[in-house]
Amino acid sequence: MMTQGTSARATKPALELLRAAVGPRARWTGKLRRVGSTLAAWGRIMGHERGLATRLEPLLAHGLIDQTPTRLQLVIGSIDMVRFWISPAAADYYQQQGISFAFHQVLRLLDDPGAMLDPVGFFVDRDAVIGHLLQVVHANPVYDVQLLSTHPDGLDALEAQTRAMIDGTHERAESIGAIVEEPDYHARLLAFVQAYRDDPAAPPPVRSNIQGHFDVLERTFGTLPTAMRYFSRLPTDLAGAVCHLRTVTTFPEHLAEPAEAVARRE
Repeated sequence: MMTQGTSARATKPALELLRAAVGPRARWTGKLRRVGSTLAAWGRIMGHERGLATRLEPLLAHGLIDQTPTRLQLVIGSIDMVRFWISPAAADYYQQQGISFAFHQVLRLLDDPGAMLDPVGFFVDRDAVIGHLLQVVHANPVYDVQLLSTHPDGLDALEAQTRAMIDGTHERAESIGAIVEEPDYHARLLAFVQAYRDDPAAPPPVRSNIQGHFDVLERTFGTLPTAMRYFSRLPTDLAGAVCHLRTVTTFPEHLAEPAEAVARRE
């Protein structure tokens, strides 16, 4: 268990962190198997429009999305989410923390390579989403918590595994501990999950570097409904998609979630 005010990521030498992230040899086969299953899920879902519709049906049924992107929009949107939101906001955070973002990515890759193949979380199982939430100090955990709410016992499992991280009994406690820099992150996450279960509109623990720097991006990509609305505004034809990826090099704010839309939900 991590002591108050410290974390293995902030105090242990790099080689020790690498060894912890790799984990015992007995888990390597499982890591590779999850890579294969994630790639296979991409193939099944993206191979046919009905495959994507089937994956989105639980999100629609739970009222978590009101617009469904096409397969092409999902691909472009995933790329935009990474290049405009996830990576820049994370790089800024780790720079503030005085931690190498590149080394952070190496540790994540060694701990769970399969989870890094799916930025939207549609192609991995429940425990991969939970592992990702536990592994990374999230800019905003709402998107992933909403996604887990559509899995059978998803929030129960998230709460149980977060508690296990806090008390040091989680089977990946050492490898995840080699990655997470803030020793109180899991306690904050647990408090939010409990609050979310009582009220899905409960305010999330937004990461310290977001407010004032990444507000528009967090408003657009921080929840499932807003992210899918952005995806659905993207080009639907191949030529338009290629043009978008080649010419749009900064976040297109005209496609962002309007501030007044967020205000109406509050």
